[in-house]
Amino acid sequence: MSLSSAADVPLQISSASSSSERRISPSWTIAHLKARLEPITGIPASCQQLTLRVGSQDPIPIAAADEDAAQLAAYPLQPYAEIAVGDTRPPGARTDFSDLSAVPKYEMPVAEYETRTDSVLAWKKNQKLGRFDPNAPTIEQQKIRASEREIEERGIVLGARVRILPESDARRGTVSYAGPVPEIPGIGYWVGVTLDEPTGKNDGTVNGKRYFECGKNCGVFLRAERCEVGDFPALDLGDEDLEEL
Repeated sequence: MSLSSAADVPLQISSASSSSERRISPSWTIAHLKARLEPITGIPASCQQLTLRVGSQDPIPIAAADEDAAQLAAYPLQPYAEIAVGDTRPPGARTDFSDLSAVPKYEMPVAEYETRTDSVLAWKKNQKLGRFDPNAPTIEQQKIRASEREIEERGIVLGARVRILPESDARRGTVSYAGPVPEIPGIGYWVGVTLDEPTGKNDGTVNGKRYFECGKNCGVFLRAERCEVGDFPALDLGDEDLEEL
């Protein structure tokens, strides 16, 4: 018996993980159709459950007692009708072809990638971009510039009133310095604040070097993110409601 015919019918084949148009011969048996659908859908022929939907009509099961003999000509195949392929296996026994996490992936060794001449890395080298730019700022310079920008963006200037963050800190003061303090470990600019009360750590000096004038323990150096600029009057520490402010 021939398994091909001039009267092949274009049908839409759909499953949980695939959808495609295929030409189906009415002379095929159900068993032969399932064998052809297995590599398309990934569902073993013995576990396929086929239904034919023509237009808006109810689905018609494609099944027979002897699927090796039953031909598809017995079903109302129409161009672009849909054959849905169900999977009778338990969900835990089905292969999820859309999950790529378990698929082995090739990873090129770094040494090999760096020797290639057709890579993005090679193009960056030729164009002297990014870290290959001889005039590009170092990481330390980038951090210093970032801290400087943050001081500007927060409006931190000499004489500005600030509230120390977080708000639970409750201290307030006046900006007396903004810039580098090499004596303090860490890269970037610092903000020197003269506190309203002697609750700081210094008098505007660090390791003997003076950055601003203030009373004993009224000075503190902070990063810009801990300074909120605003119209903050000095707190009256004698106020009984201080803890509520």
